[in-house]
Amino acid sequence: MDAPEEPLPPVIYTMENKPIVTCAGDQNLFTSIYPTLSQQLPREPMEWRRSYGRAPKMIHLESNFVQFKEELLPKEGNKALLTFPFLHIYWTECCDTEVYKATVKDDLTKWQNVLKAYSSVDWLIVVVENDAKKKNKTNILPRTSIVDKIRNDFCNKQSDRCVVLSDPLKDSSRTQESWNAFLTKLRTLLLMSFTKNLGKFEDDMRTLREKRTEPGWSFCEYFMVQVSVPPGALDCWVFLSCLEVLQRIEGCCDRAQIDSNIAHTVGLWSYATEKLKSLGYLCGLVSEKGPNSEDLNRTVDLLAGLGAERPETANTAQSPYKKLKEALSSVEAFEKHYLDLSHATIEMFTSIGRIRSAKLVGKDLAEFYMRKKSPQKAEMYLQGALKNYLAEGWALPITHTRKQLAECQKHLGQIENYLQTSSLLASDQHLTTDEREYFCREILSFASQQTNSPGHRVALPMHSFAQLRDLRFTPANAVVHVGGVLSVEITVCSQMPVPIHVEQIAIHVHFSIDKNNYRKTAEWLTKHKTANGVINFPAEASPFPTSQSSLPALELYEMFERSPSDNSLNTTGIICKNVHMLLRRQESGTSLEASSGLALEDGAHVLRCAGVTLQPGPNTIVFKTQAREPGTYTLRQLCTSLGPVWFVLPHIYPLVQYDVYSQEPQLLVEPLADSLLAGIPQKVKFTVTTGHYTVKNGDSLQLSNIDAMLILCPEENRAVIYSNAREKVSDALLRVQSSDKVTSISLPAAPTYHLIEFELEVLSLPSAPAAGGESTLLGVTEPHGKHKDKQKTGHSMATTDHKVSIDCPWSIYSTVIALTFSVPFRTTHSLLSSGTRKYVQVCVQNLSELDFQLSDSCLVDTRDSTDLRLIPLNTESEQCIHSRQAVFFVWELKWTQEPPPSLHCRFSIGFSPASEEQLSISLKPYTYEFQVENFFTLYNVRAEISPPPGTEHCRTGSLCSLDVTITRLSDLLEVDKDEALTESDEYFSTKLMYEVVDNSSNWAVCGKSSGVISMPVTAQATHRVHMEVMPLFAGYLPLPDVRLFKYLPHHSAQSSQLDADSWIENDSLSVDKHVDDQLDSSSVKSRGSVHSAASSEHKGLPMPRLRALPPGQAFNSSAGTQVLVIPSKDDHVLEVSVT
Repeated sequence: MDAPEEPLPPVIYTMENKPIVTCAGDQNLFTSIYPTLSQQLPREPMEWRRSYGRAPKMIHLESNFVQFKEELLPKEGNKALLTFPFLHIYWTECCDTEVYKATVKDDLTKWQNVLKAYSSVDWLIVVVENDAKKKNKTNILPRTSIVDKIRNDFCNKQSDRCVVLSDPLKDSSRTQESWNAFLTKLRTLLLMSFTKNLGKFEDDMRTLREKRTEPGWSFCEYFMVQVSVPPGALDCWVFLSCLEVLQRIEGCCDRAQIDSNIAHTVGLWSYATEKLKSLGYLCGLVSEKGPNSEDLNRTVDLLAGLGAERPETANTAQSPYKKLKEALSSVEAFEKHYLDLSHATIEMFTSIGRIRSAKLVGKDLAEFYMRKKSPQKAEMYLQGALKNYLAEGWALPITHTRKQLAECQKHLGQIENYLQTSSLLASDQHLTTDEREYFCREILSFASQQTNSPGHRVALPMHSFAQLRDLRFTPANAVVHVGGVLSVEITVCSQMPVPIHVEQIAIHVHFSIDKNNYRKTAEWLTKHKTANGVINFPAEASPFPTSQSSLPALELYEMFERSPSDNSLNTTGIICKNVHMLLRRQESGTSLEASSGLALEDGAHVLRCAGVTLQPGPNTIVFKTQAREPGTYTLRQLCTSLGPVWFVLPHIYPLVQYDVYSQEPQLLVEPLADSLLAGIPQKVKFTVTTGHYTVKNGDSLQLSNIDAMLILCPEENRAVIYSNAREKVSDALLRVQSSDKVTSISLPAAPTYHLIEFELEVLSLPSAPAAGGESTLLGVTEPHGKHKDKQKTGHSMATTDHKVSIDCPWSIYSTVIALTFSVPFRTTHSLLSSGTRKYVQVCVQNLSELDFQLSDSCLVDTRDSTDLRLIPLNTESEQCIHSRQAVFFVWELKWTQEPPPSLHCRFSIGFSPASEEQLSISLKPYTYEFQVENFFTLYNVRAEISPPPGTEHCRTGSLCSLDVTITRLSDLLEVDKDEALTESDEYFSTKLMYEVVDNSSNWAVCGKSSGVISMPVTAQATHRVHMEVMPLFAGYLPLPDVRLFKYLPHHSAQSSQLDADSWIENDSLSVDKHVDDQLDSSSVKSRGSVHSAASSEHKGLPMPRLRALPPGQAFNSSAGTQVLVIPSKDDHVLEVSVT
């Protein structure tokens, strides 16, 4: 005999919609008990015996506990089950009779009255016993007394409606027994209330349905009752309603009208599709194994609830009623109807441009295929939806779609695509931490399992794994010499939720040699590189890239082509260094977020850092490299490897570069101050840049000595050795040896690419530039020879250059340097006269910023004339001269015989800085040489103005007499022997031209203002000139100026036949080119003058010449004299000149 079949285990159902239970009384008490209550209530199943002979079910009861409010109680006529409270519970832990009488009893009475007002009879009172609370009370009664009082006051014949729960928060056998009794009571009351109310609801619904043929029957009222049945009925009704409306539209419209109104009907198609999908999920039609017994029972209930088909559609083959029954009849039928509806809806949405809605329906299709275990069909719809969300920037739909896509890719075995999607989800802030950690573990699991297959790499984009925030170079200017060490520090922000240990982080570097590498010297690189060494990278604007971000950014550079000979610019332009990345063919792929073939640059130049643990958030990684070849290194890619999984940043942008240079040894000599001053010791800094040369013991610099500049050799001087980063390495004693021709400086030993710095003192002889041949009115001289002025103004220091040849040990050629020294003083001289007495004044101006102490001023005649004496009028031997100040020195000239035609002088004065201590060496005095020509006084000029006859003073507008007296002071001298000198029987004579000018315009000269006279060359010979002048202003007016010129005839024979007066009348005099610059051509003209010296030639006549007498040969004895002029009586406007 066959063994008897074992009975199948009963099917236990769970509740999809939890019945509502209200809680009144002590809310804090209920809050403390609720966690245990919510866990214990559904633990034991209960048998639900349903009405109308339906089979019983075993169900797990669950409830939605809410605080009691009167608004929750159903009003009259409200038949909604989903919002109906099935049971009301009052909670109390009162154990004190006084408290019960004072508060609890009144509160219970109010609660009971509210329930009675709404005809609610399903209630329960729970008294919680707490032993700890009873110990603190002295006037309490036994527990039964409180419970009995409540039962007597409120329960009457329903004593089971008051239960006791003993110490619910303790763990004891007594507590457990109390819980079991309470839960059994609660489940029984809840199930009884639910069955009673559901039966009443079904009776009301049947009653309403049977009255549908009566007048006044309301479908809306019937619908409102029907939607309160268990889930699924509403979906059936919506589905039928949508299809019936669409069927009616199709029956009364042609195809053209239907197509033109798709925008208005597509919503009904979408709604029907959504409800059919919900019904399929509810009835177990969208699962791999098909519906189970519970799903079949639910389907039977739904079909039974539909009732009979309406007579008007009973004979229609494709009525909505028949479609729904057919769709719910089998898995295959549901799939057919659901796919037809979905595809039709997608086509309609697409035709009217509602792409987002079409993609949403596609996502439902993808979910359907995933439940049917057909991920290959789901992927297309998920990729389409994701592409649309990415383009429009919908963050939450992107996250949800990526989760679905990850599941799809995992089922399809698309490892690379799945890893990329997992990395995006692991970094997505819209997911919970547990979800992010799950996807992160998926990546780590794959990375650990594939270690046995070398060579296989999965390249994924870096932005989902980590983001590059900034980069810092050390040294900061990103310039290093060959053999030097460069440090690259990057800050990477990990997007992962947990620490990740990576095998290595690598930076791929592109090496290039600049065509204009002659520009890439250390000095050029240092000046043209950024100083702070920090490069910040922009953060992504959004957590999802747009379609354009897949292309790399343009890497544009300026290009300059310069001539190697003179560094002049030949051509310029812009080049793109990543054109190979921009113009490559774009590969088409089936997956939007599939790896786009990230190219890993494999080359010899890679910076690596192994064994790094990336913590969530910012991390600092340091790379070190030793430069070996000069050129430019561009950081192109950043890669992070976890076994075969590589996260790649394919393009580092903005551009990041560092330069490696190979430098020739160099010598730089520069002053420590802004300028070197001649005459005092000045410090000069020598900087030896070793470059690729190693300075050995015994290497020295050989400096050629020059007479005008001394190199001072201090007793102890030290040289400092620095690294290329200006870090001090060591110092050593500097040995300096000097001979007549060469100064040798022994260099300390230093390695390559280091600096040797030391200081020396140099001294330039303080000679001033020699003055010109003739002294000017102010005695200003211009430097000449090797001296030069930095500016053309008279307030800049004269400079002199000293060129020194230096032999360096690293070169066979000599290096020539030029040191420019500035003479701190500017010296001028002038000749002063007082009749025949002569004085020489020397002005010394300090143009430097220092103060000097002057001493031992001296002026000598370089020709050592025995009959000439220079008597100093300065009595102080020492004198301080401050910055930007001047000091004057005066000597009187005395001679015993005829004075020489010229005087050659040398001025010298000792000086030293006033602020410094006594120098260790004696300084050379400052010297200034000049000469004075024709300094002896030959003529005395005196002018006198007399008022008109009969008046005491001159008046404005009245003619006054001007008498000019010219007196010869000496006999014939050597300086008189020129072409203007003529000899007669009795004496020699010379021709002079006088001119009366008034540059201040105080006087108007009437008549001739100039004339030529023949002056005897005899002592005390006198010539008088009378003319009339008119004062133009009142006051004390200075006299007009009287100037004397040598009148030189022309060298032609014709000039000797012309009379002197004819030259004056023709007004055609020419001024000699050698006339001093002080003689302005305009000064010859005077107000009211009808004759003036002009520069144009008279036609047909040769031009005579004028030569101004030197300042020392003519003395104006009336200089400084003033004449009182009073205003005329008839003047209405008084003008007064004040001088």
